[in-house]
Amino acid sequence: MLNNYDAIATVAVKDLQKARTFYEKALGLVAQPSDGSMAAMVATYGSGGSRLQVYVSQFAGTNQATAVTWAVDDVEAVARDLKSRGVSFERYAIPNATHVGDVHVMGNRKAAWFKDPDGNVLSIVNRS
Repeated sequence: MLNNYDAIATVAVKDLQKARTFYEKALGLVAQPSDGSMAAMVATYGSGGSRLQVYVSQFAGTNQATAVTWAVDDVEAVARDLKSRGVSFERYAIPNATHVGDVHVMGNRKAAWFKDPDGNVLSIVNRS
């Protein structure tokens, strides 16, 4: 699913196994082989032409801003698919934005935000 879109990010998590379940099952990312010495601390995923690295840190979930954004072709369709996989969406009071289901609409711009199990904010936006 999101494996076809570009992302460049490093995200801190407290529980790598719980994060793996979310990133692999809910988001549909595919884990890349990792260095055996770091496998218990780091997971790397391919995402389009980019990589997303998830690592264990005591500071996980402290960032209240968006950590990862995927530019997708159809925000509504991707949001529906993610929701069917158990992802819950956030609603923000953004000036001049309206809400259509889980999607924020700001003129031609569409976006939807959700969180991983540690509270890291992730988003999808339309490519154009």
